[in-house]
Amino acid sequence: MNEDDDIRNNVSRADAEAAVRTLLKWSGDNPEREGLLDTPKRVVKAYSDWFSGYAVDPDEYLARTFEEVCGYDEMIILRDIEYESHCEHHMAPIIGRVHVGYLPNGRVVGISKLARVVDAYARRFQVQEKMTAQIANCIQRALQPQGVAVVVEGAHECMTTRGVHKRGVSMLTSSMLGTFRDDARTRNEFLRFIETSRR
Repeated sequence: MNEDDDIRNNVSRADAEAAVRTLLKWSGDNPEREGLLDTPKRVVKAYSDWFSGYAVDPDEYLARTFEEVCGYDEMIILRDIEYESHCEHHMAPIIGRVHVGYLPNGRVVGISKLARVVDAYARRFQVQEKMTAQIANCIQRALQPQGVAVVVEGAHECMTTRGVHKRGVSMLTSSMLGTFRDDARTRNEFLRFIETSRR
């Protein structure tokens, strides 16, 4: 496809690049100087990657499940799923990791699909609390397990590079559904498992 024909959400690539030039100029620099000539093109290309989550349906990743698990009904956990997102308030990066667990109810899903669900929601403008709930609800809808647990850790550049300028701070959010919400022993077992990833 010709780059000039690249239109997304009723916005052409040329208009997107012009918007970047406007921000460069507004910031006080000259978008026509040598070092910035290709910056609008590079920024638009980066946005295509950073926000690719808008083009996918996370539920589709979990559409194919498996029932031949010999009756396995214990906890399944995928720890330390790294993600990169962007704060919807300042468009600044959020970098962190996600821990996902569920108690199957006869069906399981390929573990790479859980990581893809995380990416699909992370690659959008986000609020960490919302992203945490979205991941948990998606798994709950698709698998109908006995319970779902999601813990998200994130370092928010909107807090470390502007505003209060506090470095080394990370935010923790969690969403517990079904058995993980109702049974403290199940919840604590999950939390113990993900804590071992820090050792």
